[in-house]
Amino acid sequence: MNKTKWKEIALYGLAVVASKGQFMGCYPLIPGFFAAAFMEEVNRTLLLVFSIFGMALFVPVQAMAKYTMVLLVTGAVIKLVEWAYKGCRIYIGATAAGVSVLLLTMAGELLLVRNRTRIWMGLLESVLVCAMVFVFAPILHQSLEERLPMPRRKKDGSTTAPEHGEKLQTYAKSFNGLSQIFSQMESFKNNFEPEEMGKMQQEITGKICVSCDQCAICWQEEASPMYELFFRLFHSIEKRGTAEEEVHRELSDYCPYSDSIVEEAVGVFEKARLNLAWYNRLLENRGIIAEQLDAMAYIMEDCAREYKDISQLESRLLASVKYRLKERGIVAREIHLYQRQNDKLSLQLKAAAKWGNCVPVKELAKAVSQGLKRDMVPGKYTRTLLGRDEAYLTFEEDTLFHTLQGVARLTKDHSQVSGDSFSFLELEGGECVMALSDGMGSGINACKESEMVIELIEKFLESGFQKETAIRMMNSAMVIQGEDGMFSTVDLASMDLYTGMCDFYKIGAAATFIKHGEEVECISSASLPAGIFHQIEIERSSYQLKDGDFVVLLTDGVLDYLRMPMPEETMREILETIETNNPGQMAKQILERILLFTAGKVPDDMTVLVAGIWEK
Repeated sequence: MNKTKWKEIALYGLAVVASKGQFMGCYPLIPGFFAAAFMEEVNRTLLLVFSIFGMALFVPVQAMAKYTMVLLVTGAVIKLVEWAYKGCRIYIGATAAGVSVLLLTMAGELLLVRNRTRIWMGLLESVLVCAMVFVFAPILHQSLEERLPMPRRKKDGSTTAPEHGEKLQTYAKSFNGLSQIFSQMESFKNNFEPEEMGKMQQEITGKICVSCDQCAICWQEEASPMYELFFRLFHSIEKRGTAEEEVHRELSDYCPYSDSIVEEAVGVFEKARLNLAWYNRLLENRGIIAEQLDAMAYIMEDCAREYKDISQLESRLLASVKYRLKERGIVAREIHLYQRQNDKLSLQLKAAAKWGNCVPVKELAKAVSQGLKRDMVPGKYTRTLLGRDEAYLTFEEDTLFHTLQGVARLTKDHSQVSGDSFSFLELEGGECVMALSDGMGSGINACKESEMVIELIEKFLESGFQKETAIRMMNSAMVIQGEDGMFSTVDLASMDLYTGMCDFYKIGAAATFIKHGEEVECISSASLPAGIFHQIEIERSSYQLKDGDFVVLLTDGVLDYLRMPMPEETMREILETIETNNPGQMAKQILERILLFTAGKVPDDMTVLVAGIWEK
C-alpha cells in the first residue's frame, strides 16, 4: 500500500474524530472538515460514510440529523458547481457549507419555536464553518500531495538531472580541448622562411643551371657571387613582384641564361605566394573553427547550469499552485519550479482538464500567479487552450516593461528589392532584440547578404548564444563563404524587459538614437562591416531605458542623404520635433522628413526601426 492510500485512510479517521469537536453545543468542525476534504481527490462516498459514523458515536441524535443534512446539501452543491463550471473554487465550497448550516439551523429553530437567540448562534456557526474550510482546504491538499524527490545538488547550489548535466559538462570539456588544439597551431605567415628560399633556389637551378657547362664554376665555389645575386633577386621579387634592373644587369654579367632565371624565379614566387595565401586561409579557418568550438562548449556549460531547480525548497508554493489549478478543474502533475540566472521564476508542468472542457491557459496563469505570489504569464511556445489531452505547459515570471515596434522602409529608385533586412525577436528570459543589416550595394545581391546575416543571428540567438558570440559566428560564416564583396553592417539593440537595460552592438552600422521625451541621445560607430576580416571589432554600449523611451535604428541610406555637414545632429533635431507615441507612425514620419532633403528621390535603400518601451 503506497503513501497516498495511507494518507486517505488517515483522512477518513480524521472525519470520525472531527465529530468530537464541540463548541457551545455546536459541531462546526464536522461540516468544515467535510467540505474541505470533499473537494480533494478522495473517495467521497467513504468520506460521507465515515463522517456519519463519527456523528453516530459522538453526536446527539437531533444534532446528527441536522449535520447529516448539512453534509448532504454541501456535497450536492459542490457536485452541481463542478458539473456546471468544470471545477469548484474554495470560496464556493466554504459558502456552501456555511449557508447550509445557517439555513438548517434557522429551519430547525423555527419549527421548534424556541428561543430566537439560537438563530444568531447559527449565524456565528456558519461564519466559523466558512473560516474552517478556508483553513483546512490548503492544509489537506498539501498533506495529501506526494513530496517531490530531492534532486542532487551541485556545488554552486544548482540542480539538474545528474546524467544530463554530467554529459553536457563532459561534452563541453571535449570541445574546449579541441578548440585549444586548433588555437595552438602555427600562426599566420607574411614572409618566406630561409628554408623556403633555399627550396626555391634549388628548383630554379634544377631546371636551368643543371644543363649549363658553367654550373660547377657558379655553385661549387664558395666565393661565387651567384649566391649573393640570387639572394638579392629573391628579395627584389618578393617586394616588387619582379627583378630590379640593377640586379638583372649584374646577373647577366655572370650568367648567359639570366633572362630565363629571372622569368623562372618570378613564376616560382607566384606559385609560392599562392601556396602561402592558401596556407594562411587554412589557418584562418582553423581559428574560426576554434571560436565555434568555444561557443559550443559555452552553450553546453550554460545549458547545464541555466536553471536552478527550487521545487523542493518551494514545495509549499507548488502545493498552493496545484490546489488553485484543481479548483479550476485542472489536473496537474510533474510540476517543477526553476530559478533562472537572473533570479526570475519559471514553472513547468503537465496538465489536463479533468472534465474535458477547453480552459484558456491565460486563466491558468492567474492561478499560477496567485499560488507563487508573483505575476506569471504563459511561455512563448505554450498553447492557448487546454483540453482533456495532457499537455506540457510553461509559465514565466512576467516582465516589468513591454514594447511595441514599428518599421518604415523605402527601396532605392529603379530597384525592385531592398538590400536592407531587419528582425524583431523575442527571446526567453524577457529579452527583446531588434536587428538591422544593410548589405553592400543594392538589389538582389545586397538583399541576399543582409538576409543571411539576419537569419544567422536569429538562429544563433534562439539557440541560446550570447549576442557577441552570435555576431562572431555569423562573421565567421561570411568569411568562410569567402565571396568577394560579401560585406554587411550589423546593428543590434537588446532590451531587457525586466530591468529596462538596453545593450547596443554595432558593426559598421549607422548611428542609433534614443528619444527620452524631448531629449535625444546619439550612439555612433566607426567599426568596419562584417565579413571583411576574421577578427571583427564589436562596439558595445549600454543605456538604461525608462517608461516612454524610444529606440531608433537606421541604415546608412537614411543619414547619408541628409546633405548636411553633421547629419546626426540634423536627425536629432528631426526626432525632437516628432511628437507621436506610435512607433510605426514615428518611423514613417522620419522617412517623410528625409524625403524633404532628397527632393522626393530615394538614392539608396532606407530602413527605419523604432521600438517604444513602457511599464506595464
